[in-house]
Amino acid sequence: MKKTAKFLTVAALLATGFSGTAMADEGFDIGADIVSTYVWRGSELDSSPAIQPSLTYTFAGIGVQVGAWGSYAVSENSGSRYKEIDLFATVPLGPGNITVTSYSDVSDDNNSKTFDFSSDGISSVEVSAGAEFGDLSLLAAVFVAGNDYGNATYCEAGYQFYDKDGYTASAVLGAGDEDYYGDAEGKKFAVVNTGISVSKDRYTASYVYNPDSEKSSLVFMASF
Repeated sequence: MKKTAKFLTVAALLATGFSGTAMADEGFDIGADIVSTYVWRGSELDSSPAIQPSLTYTFAGIGVQVGAWGSYAVSENSGSRYKEIDLFATVPLGPGNITVTSYSDVSDDNNSKTFDFSSDGISSVEVSAGAEFGDLSLLAAVFVAGNDYGNATYCEAGYQFYDKDGYTASAVLGAGDEDYYGDAEGKKFAVVNTGISVSKDRYTASYVYNPDSEKSSLVFMASF
């Protein structure tokens, strides 16, 4: 069972995961994405359309942000409806940030408690570092506690190459531990996430291709 997440500093441009460093306004913020399918770091984790709400609070002066993010499948898959609830804290550091995320798969077929951080539980903890340098975004992440999947590691680079007439376009290249992110044939590290994303206003369309599994996805997302 894979843990999943897509949020703020680990989310959104390709429905896969860029890191963001812009300072959010202080106080509370709420929002939601509607996605045609749930794709994360190059893999389709649930084929159903999903509603993905978010709740955040940013502390004045220091920019530290805490929050929650969820994903709720619209339809069932194999008799179960996918549900995920993640908690996170992000600390800004210069041009980047450090994020600690707790991922919990609370799907219908999971009977464990939300904060079950045992080695075979439904919750995992990941530490990630992200930074932006102009149009270039970098991300590195590793699972460190709970069901940590052997300290699975992921690295990514993204680049915004187009900004015209209200449209922006970005490309992504990501690699991870093949036993966790790929097809589990024993390789230690593999490219698992490539793609292009085009956005205008609140809408994003993304083509994602995983060279390791040789599978692709076309995702539409509306943000509110």
